[in-house]
Amino acid sequence: MGWKRSRQARALKFTRTVLKRIYQELLDHHGPQHWWPGDSPFEVMVGAVLTQNTAWVNVERAIHNLKSRDALDPQAILRLGQAELADLLRPSGYFNVKARRLRALCEFLEENPDLESLGDATLRDCLLAVHGIGPETADDILLYAFERPVFVIDSYTRRLFSRLGLVEGAPGYEALRMRFERALPADVGLFNEYHALIDHHAKQVCRPQPECLNCCLNGLCQYKDEIQRNSGSVDSDQRF
Repeated sequence: MGWKRSRQARALKFTRTVLKRIYQELLDHHGPQHWWPGDSPFEVMVGAVLTQNTAWVNVERAIHNLKSRDALDPQAILRLGQAELADLLRPSGYFNVKARRLRALCEFLEENPDLESLGDATLRDCLLAVHGIGPETADDILLYAFERPVFVIDSYTRRLFSRLGLVEGAPGYEALRMRFERALPADVGLFNEYHALIDHHAKQVCRPQPECLNCCLNGLCQYKDEIQRNSGSVDSDQRF
């Protein structure tokens, strides 16, 4: 039966071969995604903070506001008052919280000018110590701004790989990240494109109520077979 396996065939295993073939299917179907949108590493970092709990289009509006005030660098942001910065970030939602987080990031960058010299693990620990930066935001910054080989995990990753039958239960962020990093070669370009493809596919096809007939992975997806056996049932996958 080759790569197109059915539910009755041997279950997929979390191996480099399987992960890279899923990647290739997504790349062939969707094409390169050209992530992360940003004109500089710092703009990528700003986007990583502002994209928390909002759509990217809202982040773009907030970044446009910063650019219009010539305030898209750490020193310029720190010169702004808290209320003024929050108002510029208003389109991104939770703007008061994000203003505090962005200021904390800028203070960290100003106090640590030699971050490029740090090893991956040390740099990650430093980012995680910054107010408002959790694992996903830190890994976005590491991968897309510092170009370090870190695999970013988000809700789309969990949804897609759970439906494929490769992730069971609700493993913690670090455990799932390490599974990907141990299975795949430490390749920044691969991790960059893979994360972008996962997010694009989950937004366009593998939605909470998925469009399985349009899915390039439907030949190997366990969830698709469950849907077919229970046609007409409501999607029960609401955790993600």
